[in-house]
Amino acid sequence: MKIVTAQEMRQIEQAADAAGLSYGQMMENAGHAVAQAIRARIGDRQARVLVLVGPGNNGGDGLVAARYLHTWGHTVRLALWRRAPEGDPLLDAVRELGLAIETLDEMEPEALRRAVGECDVLVDALLGTGVTGVLRGGVEGLLELVGAELARLRNAPERAALVTPGAAPSAPMAAAGPLVVAVDLPSGLDADTGAVDERTLAADLCITLGYPKRGHFRFPGAARVGELVVADIGLDPDLAADVPLACATPEAVRALLPGRPLDAHKGTFGKALIVAGSVNYMGAPTLAAEAAYRVGAGLVTLAVPGAIHGALAARQSEATFLILPHDMGVLAPQAVPILADAVEKYDVLLVGPGLGQDKETGEFLQALLQGARQISRHAIGLIPHKEAERSAFGLPPMVIDADGLNLLAQEDAWWRQLPPDTVLTPHPGEMARLLGGEIAQVNADRVATAQEAARTWGCTVVLKGAYTVVAASDGTATIIPFAAPALATAGTGDVLAGAIAGLMAQGLAGLQAALCGAYLHGLAGLLWQQEQGEAGLLAGELGTYLVRARRALR
Repeated sequence: MKIVTAQEMRQIEQAADAAGLSYGQMMENAGHAVAQAIRARIGDRQARVLVLVGPGNNGGDGLVAARYLHTWGHTVRLALWRRAPEGDPLLDAVRELGLAIETLDEMEPEALRRAVGECDVLVDALLGTGVTGVLRGGVEGLLELVGAELARLRNAPERAALVTPGAAPSAPMAAAGPLVVAVDLPSGLDADTGAVDERTLAADLCITLGYPKRGHFRFPGAARVGELVVADIGLDPDLAADVPLACATPEAVRALLPGRPLDAHKGTFGKALIVAGSVNYMGAPTLAAEAAYRVGAGLVTLAVPGAIHGALAARQSEATFLILPHDMGVLAPQAVPILADAVEKYDVLLVGPGLGQDKETGEFLQALLQGARQISRHAIGLIPHKEAERSAFGLPPMVIDADGLNLLAQEDAWWRQLPPDTVLTPHPGEMARLLGGEIAQVNADRVATAQEAARTWGCTVVLKGAYTVVAASDGTATIIPFAAPALATAGTGDVLAGAIAGLMAQGLAGLQAALCGAYLHGLAGLLWQQEQGEAGLLAGELGTYLVRARRALR
């Protein structure tokens, strides 16, 4: 599913109109879809609906939705802002049905507060994708008043008393005031940048039309979106074929999941080698190894400093081990020949979790990337045919995470050393170090940052965070549609890296594995959060939830 800018959406609608889907029909489809989404959310209960109607197409969508909701038996009340009461066929259609229509400019503040307090569903159809910057023209005062009343209702003990534990509410969202529904975008949210006016209403449900907009996934505005529903308004998907940004969907990710044939054995599902750990960071290797197994890898080997092998072996019984030379508990360059001789047996190499940033470890990584082919017993011309597609260094496809990234950032032109099909998994701080910039620059436009980095470095980039961005080397990108605060805890990044490596071991290309792994990881966090709340997740718990996420997709 594509994610569009406001300009891209206008171009798609223009092309659709030229192809025979009129603007009028698109608006009819949009309003019907909005009404259906509201009905799906509130169930069979008859609701009192207040629709705030603006002057443009967004207001038109609200009027069509109001017509359908009235037809389905709900009590609908319309409050117009700067919409001419005459000469509007959409308004005439609802007027003929006998709906209550008022003008916001003429309503007394107390009357508006009362209208908000009396409704079960509040529909924000004031402003759409054309809004940028600070709200003005009087709508800012209206939204401020409505927002204040919503806050009062949601904190009012008399409203909370309507619901007892375990009982169904007497009206939709009764314990927290009305259900707030935004049409396309909450009014005041910039469709492209995610900038938001402080008076913009926080929606419980946002029904976006045709395609989600970039602003739905960019903060601070993304925090006002609530549950996002994408409504089909009849657009031909081919009209958005050239849009470079997409949103991962369950259907698309399900199609990427590796198969599990009945006659499989562990070799069927590949072998992952994980170079990780140091005396100060002994949890990361086990987290990554378990994640690789949990997504289906057949064999996982931990290549670790000998000083920590005993402690890890006691904790991780499923993995095999490659014990590497070390210097005071951290990997050192003398580990490279041993690793180079072993790596040909594996389908993917994950480097980074828990390595630390000691000088010796940096020298180890540099030696691995620059000289593995020369140090390995398989010199040029002697590499077996099965290795023919590997990089010049004799390495399999790589996933580089955590301190592996921090160590790379200390080298000049480090990206020229990477083998083909490499996946990098930075969080914003690591991305800033790789780019030689600041975290604020990375977060200013996460999508553009990841896209440009992936093009420049020639690899797949997974920019972690709320709404993780997976960018391909061709400049396209996909947003993973999860923002789960429970995942904001130490070790969850090691789990993600292990999951991606485990999927690559099973034969997925780096980009496919990154998309699939990031989606499973985000969904696992959401499943945990739905059961336990927004805090308290331990990274070690995520493994079992990866299995549940995969099962949910299947």
